[in-house]
Amino acid sequence: MTHEFTAQILKILAEHFGDKAQGVFDASPLLQYLNVKTKSANRGSKSRSSFANLYAVYVLVEDYLAKGYGKRADYKDYEGAKFTALFKRQRELPFGQKLQNHALNSRLNEEFKKHNPTLDAILILRDLQTERYWINENVLRVKVGQETVSIAAAIIAIIDAYVGAKKDAFQSFIADCERMAKLKQEGAKETIPFVASLVKRNVDARVFEIVSFAILRAHYGAKSVFWGWTRDDLTEEPLVLYKTGRTNANDGGIDFVMRPLGRFFQVTETVDAGKYFLDIDKVQRFPITFIVKSEQTVEALKASIRAQAQSRYSVTKVVDRYMACVEEVVNIPMLLALFDAVVKADKLQDVLDEIVRQSKLEFNYEET
Repeated sequence: MTHEFTAQILKILAEHFGDKAQGVFDASPLLQYLNVKTKSANRGSKSRSSFANLYAVYVLVEDYLAKGYGKRADYKDYEGAKFTALFKRQRELPFGQKLQNHALNSRLNEEFKKHNPTLDAILILRDLQTERYWINENVLRVKVGQETVSIAAAIIAIIDAYVGAKKDAFQSFIADCERMAKLKQEGAKETIPFVASLVKRNVDARVFEIVSFAILRAHYGAKSVFWGWTRDDLTEEPLVLYKTGRTNANDGGIDFVMRPLGRFFQVTETVDAGKYFLDIDKVQRFPITFIVKSEQTVEALKASIRAQAQSRYSVTKVVDRYMACVEEVVNIPMLLALFDAVVKADKLQDVLDEIVRQSKLEFNYEET
């Protein structure tokens, strides 16, 4: 597999290994894995990033080098790095402030194995009792011809280069958002296509969630409900959408909550009924509106969810109970239609300002 960043990987390997660079690349399962995980480097901010698994590799290799094992042969006797230190270091890295522990604990090993099914090697070794971790040194040593070389330092350089590319892309994205926001309504001819381009299948999941939130917040913000304890004592209150956590966080929470109606919203990239029903079970089968990053029609999406539910549960009453909790399904065409209505209601600026605000928060962007 080759992509734009592959050339950068080979350039870094050439700096470390000279004319052996291609041979090192071809012989290393870990370098092949990094090549797969860095394919979004030159695709801009809207493509999915892979910081969690890359940073799990990074902090372990960094610890390996910091302890001098790149030049020593006794790593097998090392007591291992503390989980708390590795986890803290992950969160100190760019875009890593909200990373969770999944990559270090299992996800990286599972994905590495998926990409290397015939390789009899675990990438991360750990002792659950002592909470100590090691990188598999055998994966860091690559045999090229008659020579065995260590790729540890090159791994750090490759991940640094990837992070630098993504950082530049995100800063450019924030700058574009800010520029569009400053154009205000008179720049609608430029800003409307820009926002619409962020509601696509190929955009980064976090960007999609942020833009979905901005559009829905502006859409519902133009509506009000009347409520009160008696018919003679009613209060008008606008609908307000709130984000409840980080985007795409796998934190077990619900993405958006609406007041005062108490509606729940969940953003998803998949049409996996198991995930939908898990979300529903989390909130004790409270109805949820699912915002799906899909071009499929709403009818097709609902039919797919029901078909999976019938396959999974078989009992009609159980299926119906879960389906009743799918309050609404919002797909990409619906989001674009809502955005069009928001623009016609002169709420474009609200959408742009919200995208800027949420993007800076999500990407830990700091003013320079």
